[in-house]
Amino acid sequence: MVTKAQLAALGLFDAKVPRYTSYPTAPHFGRDIGAGDFTRWIEEIPQGAKISLYVHVPFCRRLCWFCACRTQGTQSDAPVIAYLETLKSELAMLGQHLPEGVRLSRLHWGGGTPTLLQPGMMEDLAGAIKEIAPFTDETEFSVEIDPNEIDSARLDALAAAGMNRASIGVQDFNEEIQQSIGRLQGYDITKWAADEIRARGVASLNADILYGLPHQTRERITESVQKLLSLNPDRVALYGYAHVPWMAKRQQLLPSDALPTPEERLDLFDTARRLFMWDNYAEIGIDHFATQTDGLTIAQKTGRLRRNFQGYTDDTAEVLIGVGASSISKFPQGYAQNAPATGAHTAAIRDGRFSTTRGHAFSDEDRLRSRMIEQLMCEFRIDSAEMCATFGITPQAVRKMLDDSAAQFPGLLQVDEGGMFVPHEARPLTRMIARSFDAYELSTAGHSSAI
Repeated sequence: MVTKAQLAALGLFDAKVPRYTSYPTAPHFGRDIGAGDFTRWIEEIPQGAKISLYVHVPFCRRLCWFCACRTQGTQSDAPVIAYLETLKSELAMLGQHLPEGVRLSRLHWGGGTPTLLQPGMMEDLAGAIKEIAPFTDETEFSVEIDPNEIDSARLDALAAAGMNRASIGVQDFNEEIQQSIGRLQGYDITKWAADEIRARGVASLNADILYGLPHQTRERITESVQKLLSLNPDRVALYGYAHVPWMAKRQQLLPSDALPTPEERLDLFDTARRLFMWDNYAEIGIDHFATQTDGLTIAQKTGRLRRNFQGYTDDTAEVLIGVGASSISKFPQGYAQNAPATGAHTAAIRDGRFSTTRGHAFSDEDRLRSRMIEQLMCEFRIDSAEMCATFGITPQAVRKMLDDSAAQFPGLLQVDEGGMFVPHEARPLTRMIARSFDAYELSTAGHSSAI
């Protein structure tokens, strides 16, 4: 059994590493990728292919202090209405370049707060999407829902548009913790939203909860997790709060002296983890949990679990297109990111061009290391035979990479001819192990704690 002393000696409690929802990670995107590359990559999608679409709505009625997402506050619908017109124009441009017969595998509305769209706006946006890439019987349409910014009419509109998975942010139910992070959201309003979502035939419910928040204790996270479990979510993301006030200025409002220590964060995570496991949820990767019949659990059991910018997914589409300011697209050829600022993004679309400002074209080595890291994050192993067969690398070269990684974690990782395996007791180190396969120079400035 790996002790806290061993974890400390390996640097777990001091390390700041990427979450590896992409490889290379976004800080390594360059300005050499632009709208021309994005357009060409769209046109190279095979006819009749299934693609996934992410739509970013960057507006919020209030800005939660803990959040480091690219968002902006508004009390008026005027900027939201204008932004919707930009999204519709962007989608129409996209449709001009998409090959024939393209259909949707996944559709996700995120933010920000996409549920601040009024019902008619939701209908317009869904209609614009279906014009360029229709749904299939298997399409999964998910929406991030703020219980404080939703009502029956908007839920009706989402259900009518085809939403079949909803995601609710919980963070924590304790009032003192909510006050400290600028996010007031009671259990009653959260339960109302969950019940109303289910009442409209939406079969799948996701929820997010955070550990590592100010004033959080083992007793408090236990109470919050038990309340969350009473809502019967199909999937739960148990994220570690990333305290990066030098990047997200609003986080300076949090009482940093009330944040748990790294050792306490590990205890908070383990407390919540055990509660989910006791309730018969399957453990998915490093920080997700799902019911035994959920798609993520099935994907994990069948080796189809994947990782992207939304976290863990069972989506098998080769292309993910991001629509809206700051959105990132992934193609077999590489990554492309839209202009982060809403104004710059809008100006580009108004001029009749995509707003791609940076990205990364994959090298063969990128693809190899990306798959190694993804396997680690999803399955806690690396399959040497798959690496050799898929990427044309020799068994000796793979073994050297695995041995070099294992040497950084003496006696903890299992390496043999079949590949590498991370035992359960070493899994808190997974992001650090993934880092050992990262060929790019890492700065800790933009990354969160390893635990």
